[in-house]
Amino acid sequence: MKKASVVTMADVARSAGVSTMTVSNVVNGRPRVGAATRERVLAAITALGYQVNLAARHLRAGRTGVVGLAVPELERPYFAQLAGRLADLFEAHGLRIVMERTGASREGELNAVAFSRLRMYDGLILSVVDIDPGELSRLNTDAPVVMIGERALPSRFDHVMMDNVGGAREATAHLLASGARRIAMIGGELDGPANMQGLRATGYATAHREAGVPVDPALNVQCSFRLQDGYDAIRSLLDRSISFDAVFALTDVVAMGALRALADAELRVPADVQVIGFDDLDEAAYLVPSLSSINPGHDEMAAAITARLLAHLGGDEPVGPQELIVPARLVLRGTTR
Repeated sequence: MKKASVVTMADVARSAGVSTMTVSNVVNGRPRVGAATRERVLAAITALGYQVNLAARHLRAGRTGVVGLAVPELERPYFAQLAGRLADLFEAHGLRIVMERTGASREGELNAVAFSRLRMYDGLILSVVDIDPGELSRLNTDAPVVMIGERALPSRFDHVMMDNVGGAREATAHLLASGARRIAMIGGELDGPANMQGLRATGYATAHREAGVPVDPALNVQCSFRLQDGYDAIRSLLDRSISFDAVFALTDVVAMGALRALADAELRVPADVQVIGFDDLDEAAYLVPSLSSINPGHDEMAAAITARLLAHLGGDEPVGPQELIVPARLVLRGTTR
């Protein structure tokens, strides 16, 4: 089979009856071409099927035009919505987002950093779950990296975090202030490490201590973060006859599963059991009843991540790393009183 010939800028110029410089001006959006000539060039581009070689263009400039986003799971709604916000912000600066999955594993996270240049990323955004901070500090990479996640990390990289402790404390404090005294925590880990589960559990425990209400460890059900896990956690409490009058779920997805289990058990929300999630996903406002949740500062997180990476990509002077914590806020809806 004969290989199809590649259409060049010179081919477009001949077809449109203009110079290659004029075609270049049209392709690059320069305001040096009259309207009629521009239309003629665009028509030739369409007719011939000409495609701009963006990779070659970016490589000549020392850039690829691509930013990597490495997250534990592609399926988790929080990361999907974060990716959408980041894509909008980076596209305004002529950059594209490419997502990859680390599996929340040490190997996956290390590879995302080590191979970011081989994958032709201008920079990398990495959600850190399992990597050892010491290993991270020794990584040999000159690509700009912005970390997101809860773990303590070396200062050589930018780190943008949500306020897990403060958000969980605010959610739990509201439940206590509204009369709840036995708040089930779904997905947390009391006295756990400084990861998402441990930090949100710290906020939960802090609110109890400040209200003078003891924490019952039997109300903490550890689980993963799928819908089924939230459902199973509530069923576990009910099957063991452990009483509770409120639920603090570590993610909205877990809260959604919990709501289904409560409905199946004919428990009314919020009359019998109040529920608060964490992440304030877009879907939260459309549940019945609508889900109260902690908004971790989605827009602020995306803006901070973008600003830090662009500072490294666009500045002539070296940019030092920063650690930023984005405030969280409670959004009250139909699952709380």
